[in-house]
Amino acid sequence: MTGRSFGEEGGRLSYGSYLRLSQLLDQQRLLSDPPAHDELLFITVHQVYELWFQLLLFELETVRDLLREGADLWTPRRLLDRCAVIERMLVAQVDVIETMTPQDFLEFRSLLAPGSGFQSVQFRELEFLSGAKDPSYLERLHDARPAELARLRRRLSEPTLWDAFLDAMAGQGLPVEDPEERMASLQEVATNRERHRALWDVAEGLVTHDELSAAWRSRHVAMVERQIGTKSGTGGSTGAPYLRSRLHFHYYPELWDLRSRL
Repeated sequence: MTGRSFGEEGGRLSYGSYLRLSQLLDQQRLLSDPPAHDELLFITVHQVYELWFQLLLFELETVRDLLREGADLWTPRRLLDRCAVIERMLVAQVDVIETMTPQDFLEFRSLLAPGSGFQSVQFRELEFLSGAKDPSYLERLHDARPAELARLRRRLSEPTLWDAFLDAMAGQGLPVEDPEERMASLQEVATNRERHRALWDVAEGLVTHDELSAAWRSRHVAMVERQIGTKSGTGGSTGAPYLRSRLHFHYYPELWDLRSRL
C-alpha cells in the first residue's frame, strides 16, 4: 500500500509537536531563588485552572449561541453536562493546592505581589457570560492588557446564558417579558415536562452550573483561609473576607425560586 499517512508511517506529526509540549512545559518559571519547592506546584495548578477556564468559555459560548438559535436544545444540555464534569474537577483540584502547608507558601508568597487570582480575566469572563456582570471589575484590573480589557467589555455587552435561555423559552411560545410571566412559564416547563423536556433539561443544566460555581467559591475560600487566614490578598483585596462576601449569590435566582413554587 502506498500513500499512507496514518500514525508513525506519516512522520509529519508527533504527540509532543501536536500538543506543543516543549512550549507548554517551558511556561513554569519560578521566581524564588533559591527555588522554593512548592512554587512549581502553585504555578502548575493555576495554569491548569486557566486551561480549564478557556475550555469552559468555549463550551458555554456554544451553549449560549445554540440556545439563542433555538433549533437544537439537545446539544446545549450535553455541553452543560461536560462543563459540570470540568467544574467538579476544578473543585477537586483545590485538594492538590492544600498539600502545600502555610509555611511552604510563605517561602515565596511575597514574590507574587501585586499579582492575584483576582486578576484572572478568564474567570471574570466566565462570571460575565454566566450572568454576573459587574463593570466595576474593569476599573480594578489595573495591570490588564488592552486586549484583555476589550474581551471583558465584549462580555459585558454580549447576551448571557440566562438571556439565551429566555430566548429559547420564547421560541417555544412561552412569555418571558417580566418576572411574573417568566415564573409562570418556568412553572409550565417544570410541571409539563413531557411537552417541555428539552427546556427543563437545559434549565437543570444551568442550575448545576450555578451550583458547582458556588461549590468552587466555597472550596476556594476555605483553602485561602487554611493557607493565609484573614491576611490581605497579594493583589490588595481583603483576602478571605472578600471571597466570603461572594458566596451567597446565584447566577439564576429565578430557577432557584422556582423550587419554592412547585
